[in-house]
Amino acid sequence: MLDKAVAVLDCFRPDGGAFRLTELSARTGLAKTTVFRLCADLVRLGLLERDAETYRLGGALFELGSLVPRRRDLREAALPFLQDLFEATHETVHLGVREGREVVYVERIHGHDALRLPSRIGGRLPLTCTGVGKALLAFSGSELVEEVLAASLPRLTPHSIVDPDRLRTAIEQAQVAGLAYEEEEAASGVSCIAAPVFDGPTAVAALSVAVPRGRFRPAQLAPAVRTAALGLSRALRSGT
Repeated sequence: MLDKAVAVLDCFRPDGGAFRLTELSARTGLAKTTVFRLCADLVRLGLLERDAETYRLGGALFELGSLVPRRRDLREAALPFLQDLFEATHETVHLGVREGREVVYVERIHGHDALRLPSRIGGRLPLTCTGVGKALLAFSGSELVEEVLAASLPRLTPHSIVDPDRLRTAIEQAQVAGLAYEEEEAASGVSCIAAPVFDGPTAVAALSVAVPRGRFRPAQLAPAVRTAALGLSRALRSGT
């Protein structure tokens, strides 16, 4: 039953929307009566909330998620550097970690005129379509690179890189420069520059600045992004 309950909760990925019982049944492949009983238990435990005929994720999940030590500690260590990066650029700033072939966003800081981006805290995007993801991919070991290149590459926009040779070149350039670039590959009209964060030989996270394509100036953004990533890496290594 635990597997079935997790299957119900997984239905809310990636956007956390609200679903009717029939939709949850169709998404899980479980009988409606089974899903109804599972949802009743999940509501009782605070893992789901019911609003009329729909179900949505419950507050208990947010509370539990915020207690995950690795992400909580990373976010707390990173916030001063992310805030400095935002003040230096006044553009949208991200912090992300890798899970499998995806980047999971741990933090995002933006101003009043926030860009329309598919990224959100707790959300996932393919490594290959984002600056943060490319930075993580470039500094997570050759085995992961070969695994990603051997698989079908996702396309989020017409600019997403789906050719393995082009992606390999982009990864190699990131490894040399210590910076990864993304140009309208996750969202049209938006470009990004990212740098890896280290607490050992491979990247444990990456941070980035996302900018409207029309004012994307990599040479001006690179020093601030690099400085923030190096500062956070030092803080993680020193344990401060």
